[in-house]
Formats: sequence, C-alpha cells, structure tokens
Amino acid sequence: MNADDLGSPRELTGLQRRRALYQPELPPCLLQGTRIRVEFGDSTTTIDSKCADIVAQAFPHIFGQKLVRFLEPHTDTVVSESDAQVIQEHPPIRVGVVFSGRQSPGGHNVIWGTYDAMKAQNPHNVLLGFVGGTEGLFAKNTLEITDDVLSSYKNQGGFDLLGRTVDQIRTTEQINAAKATCCDLNLDGLIIIGGVTSNSDAAQLAEIFAEHNCKTKVIGVPVTLSGDLRNQFVETTVGFDTVCKVNSQLISNVCLDAISAGKYYYFVRLMGGKASHVALECALQSHPNMVILGEEVAFSKLTLKEITNKICDGVEARAEQGKYHGVLVIPEGLIESIPEMYALIQEINNLHSNNVSEADIPSQLSPWAAALFKFLPSFIRRELILHQESDNSAQLSQIDTEQLLAHLVEAEMNKRTKEGKYKGRKFSSVCHFFGSQARGSPPSNFDCNYAYVLGHICVQIIAAGLNGYMATVTNLKDSTNKWRCAAVPLAAMMSVRRHLRGPGAVPIGRPVIHPSPIDLKAESYAVLREKASSFLLDDFYRTPGGIQFEGPGAGTKPITLTIEEQDYLGDIEILQAYLDKVRTILKPGCSREILKASISSIASVNDVLKFMSAPLNTELPLYHFN
Repeated sequence: MNADDLGSPRELTGLQRRRALYQPELPPCLLQGTRIRVEFGDSTTTIDSKCADIVAQAFPHIFGQKLVRFLEPHTDTVVSESDAQVIQEHPPIRVGVVFSGRQSPGGHNVIWGTYDAMKAQNPHNVLLGFVGGTEGLFAKNTLEITDDVLSSYKNQGGFDLLGRTVDQIRTTEQINAAKATCCDLNLDGLIIIGGVTSNSDAAQLAEIFAEHNCKTKVIGVPVTLSGDLRNQFVETTVGFDTVCKVNSQLISNVCLDAISAGKYYYFVRLMGGKASHVALECALQSHPNMVILGEEVAFSKLTLKEITNKICDGVEARAEQGKYHGVLVIPEGLIESIPEMYALIQEINNLHSNNVSEADIPSQLSPWAAALFKFLPSFIRRELILHQESDNSAQLSQIDTEQLLAHLVEAEMNKRTKEGKYKGRKFSSVCHFFGSQARGSPPSNFDCNYAYVLGHICVQIIAAGLNGYMATVTNLKDSTNKWRCAAVPLAAMMSVRRHLRGPGAVPIGRPVIHPSPIDLKAESYAVLREKASSFLLDDFYRTPGGIQFEGPGAGTKPITLTIEEQDYLGDIEILQAYLDKVRTILKPGCSREILKASISSIASVNDVLKFMSAPLNTELPLYHFN
C-alpha cells in the first residue's frame, strides 16, 4: 500500500460493516466523561531491588513516580482525600499517536478510544496520527483523526490506518527529531502503541522530554501479539487473544487433517518473539500432541540433539499404538533457547554489530561456532546470518526452526530404523509457520474492548499531567464492569539484565522493559504439563473454531488469563485496607500488649518480605521441565 493510501476510506465487506457497528464496553469509572476521579497512590519501585538505583540514575525524572488509579467520582462533589482529585477543567489539547511495533489486532481501537475520550472532554481537542509509524513521527507526517477517518477502521485488524516502519525511537538523531516534531506541532501528549521495545523507547523519550522541559507527555500502550509485555501491572497485551484464537483454529484444522490422513507429522512454528506465550495458549486451546516451549529448553539446557531425541521418542511411543501422525507446536523463539544455538546467534549478532557483511560472517566465526554452523542445513545457515531486527536481535520469524527439527527428526528416525530400534512406518513431515496470517485478523470482542479502554485511559493520563506512564487495566479475567484502570510509571517495569545468577549477580546493560518469559511455576503451565501425556498419545484434539463475534462464544478470553490470579491493583487495595485497620487499632492509647504483639508480628513480616525481595534472575524460569 502506498503511504498516500493510509487512512483513506475503504470499502468494507458485510462482515467488516457488522464489526464496525460493535460498540466496545467501558468500565464504570470511564463512563463518567469529565468527572473521573484520579487517585494517586504510593511511589513505585522496580521488580528487582538491585536494579532500583540503576534505573533511578538512568531515569531521574520519571523514576519513582506514583501509581495512579482512575475511579468513579464520589456521590458528593467534595473530594476529601489529599491524594485524589476530580479534574474539573479541560482546556483544548493536541495529542499525537504513533504505531511503533508489529501489527496487532485491536491497535485501531486504541486510537478510536483516544478520539472518543478527547472529544468527550472538549470538542475542540485535536488528535493527530503519524502516518508511516516512527518515520512519520520524525518527518512530521500527520493525519488528523476524525469521525470520517475512523469509520472504516473501527474494530478492524491491521495497522493500515497509519502504518508502521522502523519501530524505534532510540538514536540521538531520532529522539531529537521526535522532540522537534512534538514541539513544532505543540503537542500536549504523544501516545506510543507497541510492545516491550517501543515502550522502553517511550520511557527514554519521556525522560528526555522532562529533562528539556518539553510539555509533551509521553504515554505507552501495551499492544503486541506476542503477549510478552507482561508483569505485575500488565496481565496481557492487546492482540494476544485474537492471534491465539486464529492460530488455535489453524492448529486444530491441522490436527484433524493429520488424524484423517494418518501418515504425516505436522511441525508448526508460531510467531510470538522470544517468549512462548502464544505457543502455550494455543496448545491449551487446540491440544496438539507435542509442544516444546523455549523456557523449558532454556532452563533444562536441552541441546539440539536432546530435543530431537525427545521428539523421536514421542514418535516411537505413538507408533507402538499404531499411530503414524501427529502435530508438534513450537514458538519462533525456540531457536534462541537452545544453548549452542543461542551462543552461535550471539556471535553472529556481534559480527553484525561490527559491520561485518553477511557474506563474510561464516569466515569470521570462532572454530566451535564455525563447526556448528557447518553442521546445520544450508537453509538455516542462510537464515541465521540475515540482518538484525530493529532491536539488534536475530530475525526469529525468518529462521525455519520447524524445518530444522523436521530435518533432524527424519534423520534420527532413519538412523533408528537402520539400527533396528524403530520398526514402524517411514517418518514423513509437513511444516508450517503461522505468523502474519493472524496479525491482520478482525480483533476479538475482548481485544476490541481492551484496546478501546486503554485509549480512554491515555486521555485521562494526559489530562492529569502525567509523563512517562503506561495505560493499564487489571482484573481482565472478570467482566468489563469490574476492570480496574490505572496509569503505571514505565520505569517501574524496567530492569537490568544479570550476567550471573544468585547473590553475586552483576547487572549489565541499560535499563529496559524486558520480554517476560513463561513462569514455569504458574497454574497455566501446570495445566499443560498435567495433560502432556494425554496430548501425546490420545489424540485429544480440541476444535475451538473461528473467532465468535456474537453469541455464547463471543466473550471467551485467553485460557492463560482466566486461570491465573493476576489482579495486582485489587491486591494492593486489600493490602491498603488491612494497613488502615492496623492504623485504627494501633492509635496512641492502645494497650501495651496490643502494641508488643503488633511489633512482633510486623517484625516477622518484615523479615519474610526482606528474604523474598532478594534479587532473582527474573529472565529465567524457576522450575525444571520434567
């Protein structure tokens, strides 16, 4: 599509027109229009206490800002709390919005929610979209968002309203260009829609804007299909639900095709970045025979040979039951989780960083890396040396890991056949990569609602004069009227990588928001492991079908979201209620026995929390893969 076509009215199909009529739901606090109560909580810190000082030094202006919640106003007009306010006046504001990340279903609804909230506050407010992503931001290439512009993009997939490009605002030149644009356009706010990298860049931009007294407030929105922007404040990301539903339908179709023919093993790789959230969710929805998660491999330090043998053992076990078909699901980040492959990729990345050409990289590898590189099939060798992504990482979507595993498994099964260890039929495979197929899908009702709500929250953040925050919602597993809306400092989500594990670990690198891996002690992972044997042998395939927009299945949410207890803001409310009760009981004049008992109890709690707050390597799973 030509850049001039972005944002143009388009002819919609019957389905698209029906979807455009869907009105996303809002939680009660956002239904109050201009009378939303803004409550300022405690100052925030980072998840890793060892990183707090480092993050504070790197982001002195935006570190330690308060957690902010948006609530329904009191029934009376008087707000008694000193840390809460209802913003009464809403002068006209100008806000810019930019897509800075891979296409993710629901992104358009963030813009729609922002527009509706702005016009509700003041009809003279102006929302400008940057055409062409971050490149459009640098070049001041804008499109004013209006009702007519939005009419073709409400509840629609893709990012074609504005488009996207390099997905980074990192270099001095880029930051200066973004700052110049915001100043020249007199923007009160800049909303950056994207994943971990884009929101890390948003934090850096917010810090520099604050340092230079630029009035533009920078806001991040968690929109990424991979679901890896996940922490105590962010339960899931916009687009994850839709992408998993689409991929699960495709996987279930493949499962039924496999059992129908009875002679092929399907190797399916799923897009999702370095973490395996998409693969885990799709496995729980579709029940393939085998799923290999990158986090399991990384923690167990499984080599390429060991992974191959595990798959072959599964093939043999099924053959003993007379089954010569199956479906294996892997994440695209699996290749980086294999120890020897990770080391090779890192060496290649270093050569890229030193401006070594793709043609010269093989000759510049160390002896061990060169030996591994030579062992790999030629198609993998070509893909490994492709130029890096915008965040200087390998192009995981271009590395055909599923074909590599199918190639190695076939070789191993042929070897076992020759040695007389395997007496079944000849192994045959079919490979698929499910990537871009899901990115442009019409978003599910959940993603439509979630994105629209986040857009509204962005406007409240700007109205409250907050800079360097992310719009967030918790208690997403519940109905929309019970969602909790908040603004969380981006710096609170940052950490620094650790070179070693344990108390002697040394933080290295700059603070950023890191992709969150699957927690191998979480309930959702436990469910998968509990069902692993049944999945492998029983062909316990599940057919979720296509995304339902109306009817009984329209309100379904990700399984990994619904079975976890993640309402962080709700837990903070519970804690605050207990602390308030303690303060009431321990007012001066209480008995000495009550005072002594409270000191003893609080001292014990302090010791426990101090122990639990000891630094962990938060990048690695905590439990071994059995």
